[in-house]
Amino acid sequence: MRLLVTGGLGFIGSNFILKILRENEDISIINVDAEFSGSNKKNLVSVENDDRYEFVKGNITNRRLMEQLIDRCDSVVNFAAESFVDKSINNAEPFLVSNFRGAYTILDIITKKKKRMIQISTDEVFGSLSEGTADENSKLNPSNPYAATKAAAELLINSYSTTYETDVIITRCTNNYGPRQFPEKLIPKAILLLKNKKNIPIYGNGKNVRDWIFVEDHCDAIYKVLIQGKAGESYNISGKNEITNLQIIDEITSFSEISKDVIEFVEDRPGHDFRYSLDSSKITNELGWKPKIGFKEGMKKTIEWYNENSDIFESSNKEILKSTPWKV
Repeated sequence: MRLLVTGGLGFIGSNFILKILRENEDISIINVDAEFSGSNKKNLVSVENDDRYEFVKGNITNRRLMEQLIDRCDSVVNFAAESFVDKSINNAEPFLVSNFRGAYTILDIITKKKKRMIQISTDEVFGSLSEGTADENSKLNPSNPYAATKAAAELLINSYSTTYETDVIITRCTNNYGPRQFPEKLIPKAILLLKNKKNIPIYGNGKNVRDWIFVEDHCDAIYKVLIQGKAGESYNISGKNEITNLQIIDEITSFSEISKDVIEFVEDRPGHDFRYSLDSSKITNELGWKPKIGFKEGMKKTIEWYNENSDIFESSNKEILKSTPWKV
């Protein structure tokens, strides 16, 4: 099998590629990535010389390029996306281009060429939940521009599935953490700031709740869906770890000798959802998937990786470490 992975230099995409190549000798991968913010070639340096791996620099909105690449592959896993919510508040246009137009380009091509597509979406499409949990039939109710572009892509995908019987599946996952995540996100940002003896900015009162999943568990679920999932369906993927942002910082500081008095409460970002929650019983019951890595074990692996590889992000834009990057 040959897979086309889009956005494979990013956090989840690179972990997916490494896992697939490590565990499947009969699978080869073409990775197309535009090398925008969040992409890092160093994430995949260990497979650069693997005959089963090929990198192509390009944008998923480039129809001619995508047609050529999809012709060479059996299935597409679309990780490519603008995903930093704070940036979408400052400027939504790149999110519309990548998350909607890019998804459309792939979707339209695989429909005509009769290939399979896995669309990587997010729990944010359901918006904030005061109680209960969202299943696959819950109403889409995005609260920020990023989530709105992902929800729009889902609606377009569903229309293609109904109209053309396109072989496409949507996966939605809760917050990922683990090695290779760009330090614009909470956990790697906190780890790197602590390493540099700086305070950690926390929006509002720090009581916002997210459900956290170790990235390798997410990659396992995606592969399950790719191989066993039913066309036209969607699958929620949950780590079953609903934790506040303050608890996240407590967990990170528990692995160090640094005082827990390192939090700097800052102005909350506009439209900040309070709580996300996904019901992943469908993928468990139908495909036999469930998370394997507990939160404490996953955090230990994550912190160890960043402590050993912090140089990877030396050239990162320092703006991302600001207290309120959505104002940049």
